[in-house]
Amino acid sequence: MTKVKMSEFETEMKFPSPSLYCGGRANATFVMLARNNDVEGAIRSIRSLEDRFNAKHQYPYVLLNEVPFSDDFKRSASSVITPSHIDFGVISREHWYQPQWIDEEKASKARERMKMENVKYGDSVPYHNMCRYNSGFFYKHELLQKYKWYWRVEPNVKFHCDINQDPFFLWSKMTRSMVSFTIATYEISATIPSLWSHVTVLSSTHGRTYNRCHFWSNFEIADMDFWRGEAYTAFFEHLDASGNFYYERWGDAPVHSIAAGLFLRRDQIHFFENIGYQHDDWSHCPLPDKIWEEGRCACNQRNSFDYDSSSCKPIWDRMMSQST
Repeated sequence: MTKVKMSEFETEMKFPSPSLYCGGRANATFVMLARNNDVEGAIRSIRSLEDRFNAKHQYPYVLLNEVPFSDDFKRSASSVITPSHIDFGVISREHWYQPQWIDEEKASKARERMKMENVKYGDSVPYHNMCRYNSGFFYKHELLQKYKWYWRVEPNVKFHCDINQDPFFLWSKMTRSMVSFTIATYEISATIPSLWSHVTVLSSTHGRTYNRCHFWSNFEIADMDFWRGEAYTAFFEHLDASGNFYYERWGDAPVHSIAAGLFLRRDQIHFFENIGYQHDDWSHCPLPDKIWEEGRCACNQRNSFDYDSSSCKPIWDRMMSQST
């Protein structure tokens, strides 16, 4: 098997890329996966994002579902983002559902085992589908083909601070960042027992190991050309062929994070200090007082997850200090 070299991906793309700009803005969109019963949570997330950022910029939204969105969902979501544009899309069955080549007997036994071992979401087939889709297919959706950058948003998240700089425009004009995060944490060991061993078969890891740190991907601003590129495509297809999105519970966060670590330079991965963000019980609240004050942040800095015992941010800090 030909190994993928870490230097194989370059920011000077050798494949067709959407234009950088569209209508005076960066060529970017928000992306949300949601179901019809997520309507209230979706509205809360969109309302928070509009209030803190997008009312001034009017970037479009793409909402995706494995079934058609109901008229009620469409009406409710559209009402909170006027005048921004919103598209509602259906995910193809080929990209969403468990592939036919998966051994369902083996997958069923794996789900039962994970349930007995209390592996979070281990027995949920839709969750396995979602992880695989976010790992290797969302950027292939027809509604996203015209966009270069995306900002992933999930139902029931909150943005704590005014976002006074347009991260899309900043990236397109001033930086070469490809992937970003606000929260980094450790993956649950029981979800990825064989992930790294499969990575080492394909990629030249130079004897390195995996510490389970990953960028929490429920918030993700990134360049889709990275996922569309040859290196990541080969990487994902190799992992997918193992079947372990179903025989184990591989998540898109460690898959994306490992790929970023292998194929990108450190300066192509960006930590958004200024974007205050809440998902479930974990929150990033900007720690520099100047950023906190300028963003009119409605969060307690003492409760920020950045330096919690479960956070990988200290490891990120050490790594970045060594690169300067």
